[in-house]
Amino acid sequence: MDDKTIEYLRENFNKLVSWLNKMMNNEEEEIIDGEVEEMPFSDKRRVNEDGERINVEVKDDSENAETVEEIKSPEVVKLENELKDMTLRSDAAENKLLEVQKRFEEERSKMETETGEMRQRMKKSLEQQAEQGRLNFLNNLLPVLDNLNLAIMHAEENHSFENLIDGVKGTARSFERAMISVGVETIDTTDAKFDPELHEAVELKEVDDEEKDGIITQEFTEGYTFKGRLLRAARVQVGKFVQAQANAE
Repeated sequence: MDDKTIEYLRENFNKLVSWLNKMMNNEEEEIIDGEVEEMPFSDKRRVNEDGERINVEVKDDSENAETVEEIKSPEVVKLENELKDMTLRSDAAENKLLEVQKRFEEERSKMETETGEMRQRMKKSLEQQAEQGRLNFLNNLLPVLDNLNLAIMHAEENHSFENLIDGVKGTARSFERAMISVGVETIDTTDAKFDPELHEAVELKEVDDEEKDGIITQEFTEGYTFKGRLLRAARVQVGKFVQAQANAE
C-alpha cells in the first residue's frame, strides 16, 4: 500500500478508537428511543481487500443509502475483455464477408458481361466463316457454269454432238474439282471389299471364285465423303460366292 492509503487507515482507526471510548464512558446511560449514535464519516474514500482505493457516494437522505461502485473480480474482467474482443472480431469478420461478397458480385457481373461479349464475337466469327465458305464454294462453281454455257454455245454454232459431249465432260470435271476444293472426296469402289459404312448394296452377283465373295463387282452411283464424314454412300453390286455342284447321273 502507498503512503496515502496508510495515512487514510490511521486516521479512520483513530476515529474508531475515539468512538469506542465514548461508548464505554456512556454505557450506563439510557439510550433514548433505542437508537445508537452513529460515528459520522465525512471522508468518502474506501479501500477494497487488495488495498486499492474506491470511491463511495454518500447521500444524506432519509434511508442513509450508499451507492458503492461495483467491484469486479479479475475473472469477470477477463471474461468481459474476451467477450469484447470476440465481438470486435465478429464485427470485423462480418464486414470482411460483406466486402468479399460485394467484390464477388462485381466480378460475377463483369464476367457475365465479358462472356456475353465473347459469345457474340464467336457467333459473329462463325457466321462470317460460314458465309466465307459459301462464297468460296460459289466461286468454285462459277467455272462449271461457264463450261456448261460454252458447251451449249459451241453445239448451237456447229450443230455438233461431239462438241456438246466434250463440253458436258468438261463441265463434270470442273464440278468435281469444285467439290474437291471444299473437302469432298469420292469413295473408291474398284475391287474394294464391301463396307456397309460406305457402300449400299443394291444387287448381288453370284461368283464362282471364293476370293471374290463380298467384293464389289460394279458401281452404279458414286459415293462421296466430306472431310471424313459420309456424304453419300456408293450404290454398288456385290459378288456372292456359290460353290459349283457336279450333276449327278
